[in-house]
Amino acid sequence: MKMLSKWLISALSLMIVSVLLPGFRVESFYTALIVAFLLGILNAVVRPILVLLTLPINILTLGLFTFVINAGLIVFVSTFVKGFSVDFSTALIASILLWIISLLANLLIRD
Repeated sequence: MKMLSKWLISALSLMIVSVLLPGFRVESFYTALIVAFLLGILNAVVRPILVLLTLPINILTLGLFTFVINAGLIVFVSTFVKGFSVDFSTALIASILLWIISLLANLLIRD
């Protein structure tokens, strides 16, 4: 149940960011659910590998390079999900907004 609620909150946060940022377009809630699912899988599987490979630059930037990795994953998902489009600079801002929304949502759903 907790995993389902986090998935729905991720999809809702994508919809919120699409309203806030003009270059971040999510066509429908169904598209947001697909994007949230794919981003969840990529964040669980690919992101740790990318963070490990970019550890030196991540240390130099005090962890801020993680937002660049997240933006890259968002752009990657946008290349093959129909109804979801974003450019890299907008994805960088979106990754920060999604992090803030996720932080607030996790505070509300805490066990």
